[in-house]
Amino acid sequence: MAIGGKVALVVLLCFMVASSPPYTAEGAMTCQMVVSSVTPCAPYLTRGGLVPPSCCSGITSLYKAATTTVDRQTACRCLKQAAGTVSGINLQNAGSLPGKCGVNIPYKISPTTDCSKVH
Repeated sequence: MAIGGKVALVVLLCFMVASSPPYTAEGAMTCQMVVSSVTPCAPYLTRGGLVPPSCCSGITSLYKAATTTVDRQTACRCLKQAAGTVSGINLQNAGSLPGKCGVNIPYKISPTTDCSKVH
């Protein structure tokens, strides 16, 4: 990914953090937590190749933090928003990321995922 593309990815992730509410109504998961957890994954999400260990650490932490249905739905919505709006994300890479990190999430990271069905 060119430097301009990396800058655009970081700017959009920052925008997602700034525009999301700090806390969800019932859960503790926030888009800030999601973005912080997946930011180290940007090289894999855009170019593929090897998944950085820091990415898998973030994905695993995010998985462990999403302890309630509300948390999982919040994480899903944040990931869905990123998948649909961040330029340069390879959706196949996004979909394969949890498995590459040894995490089984109950939904596909995709702009078409229905997060209301996540439990």
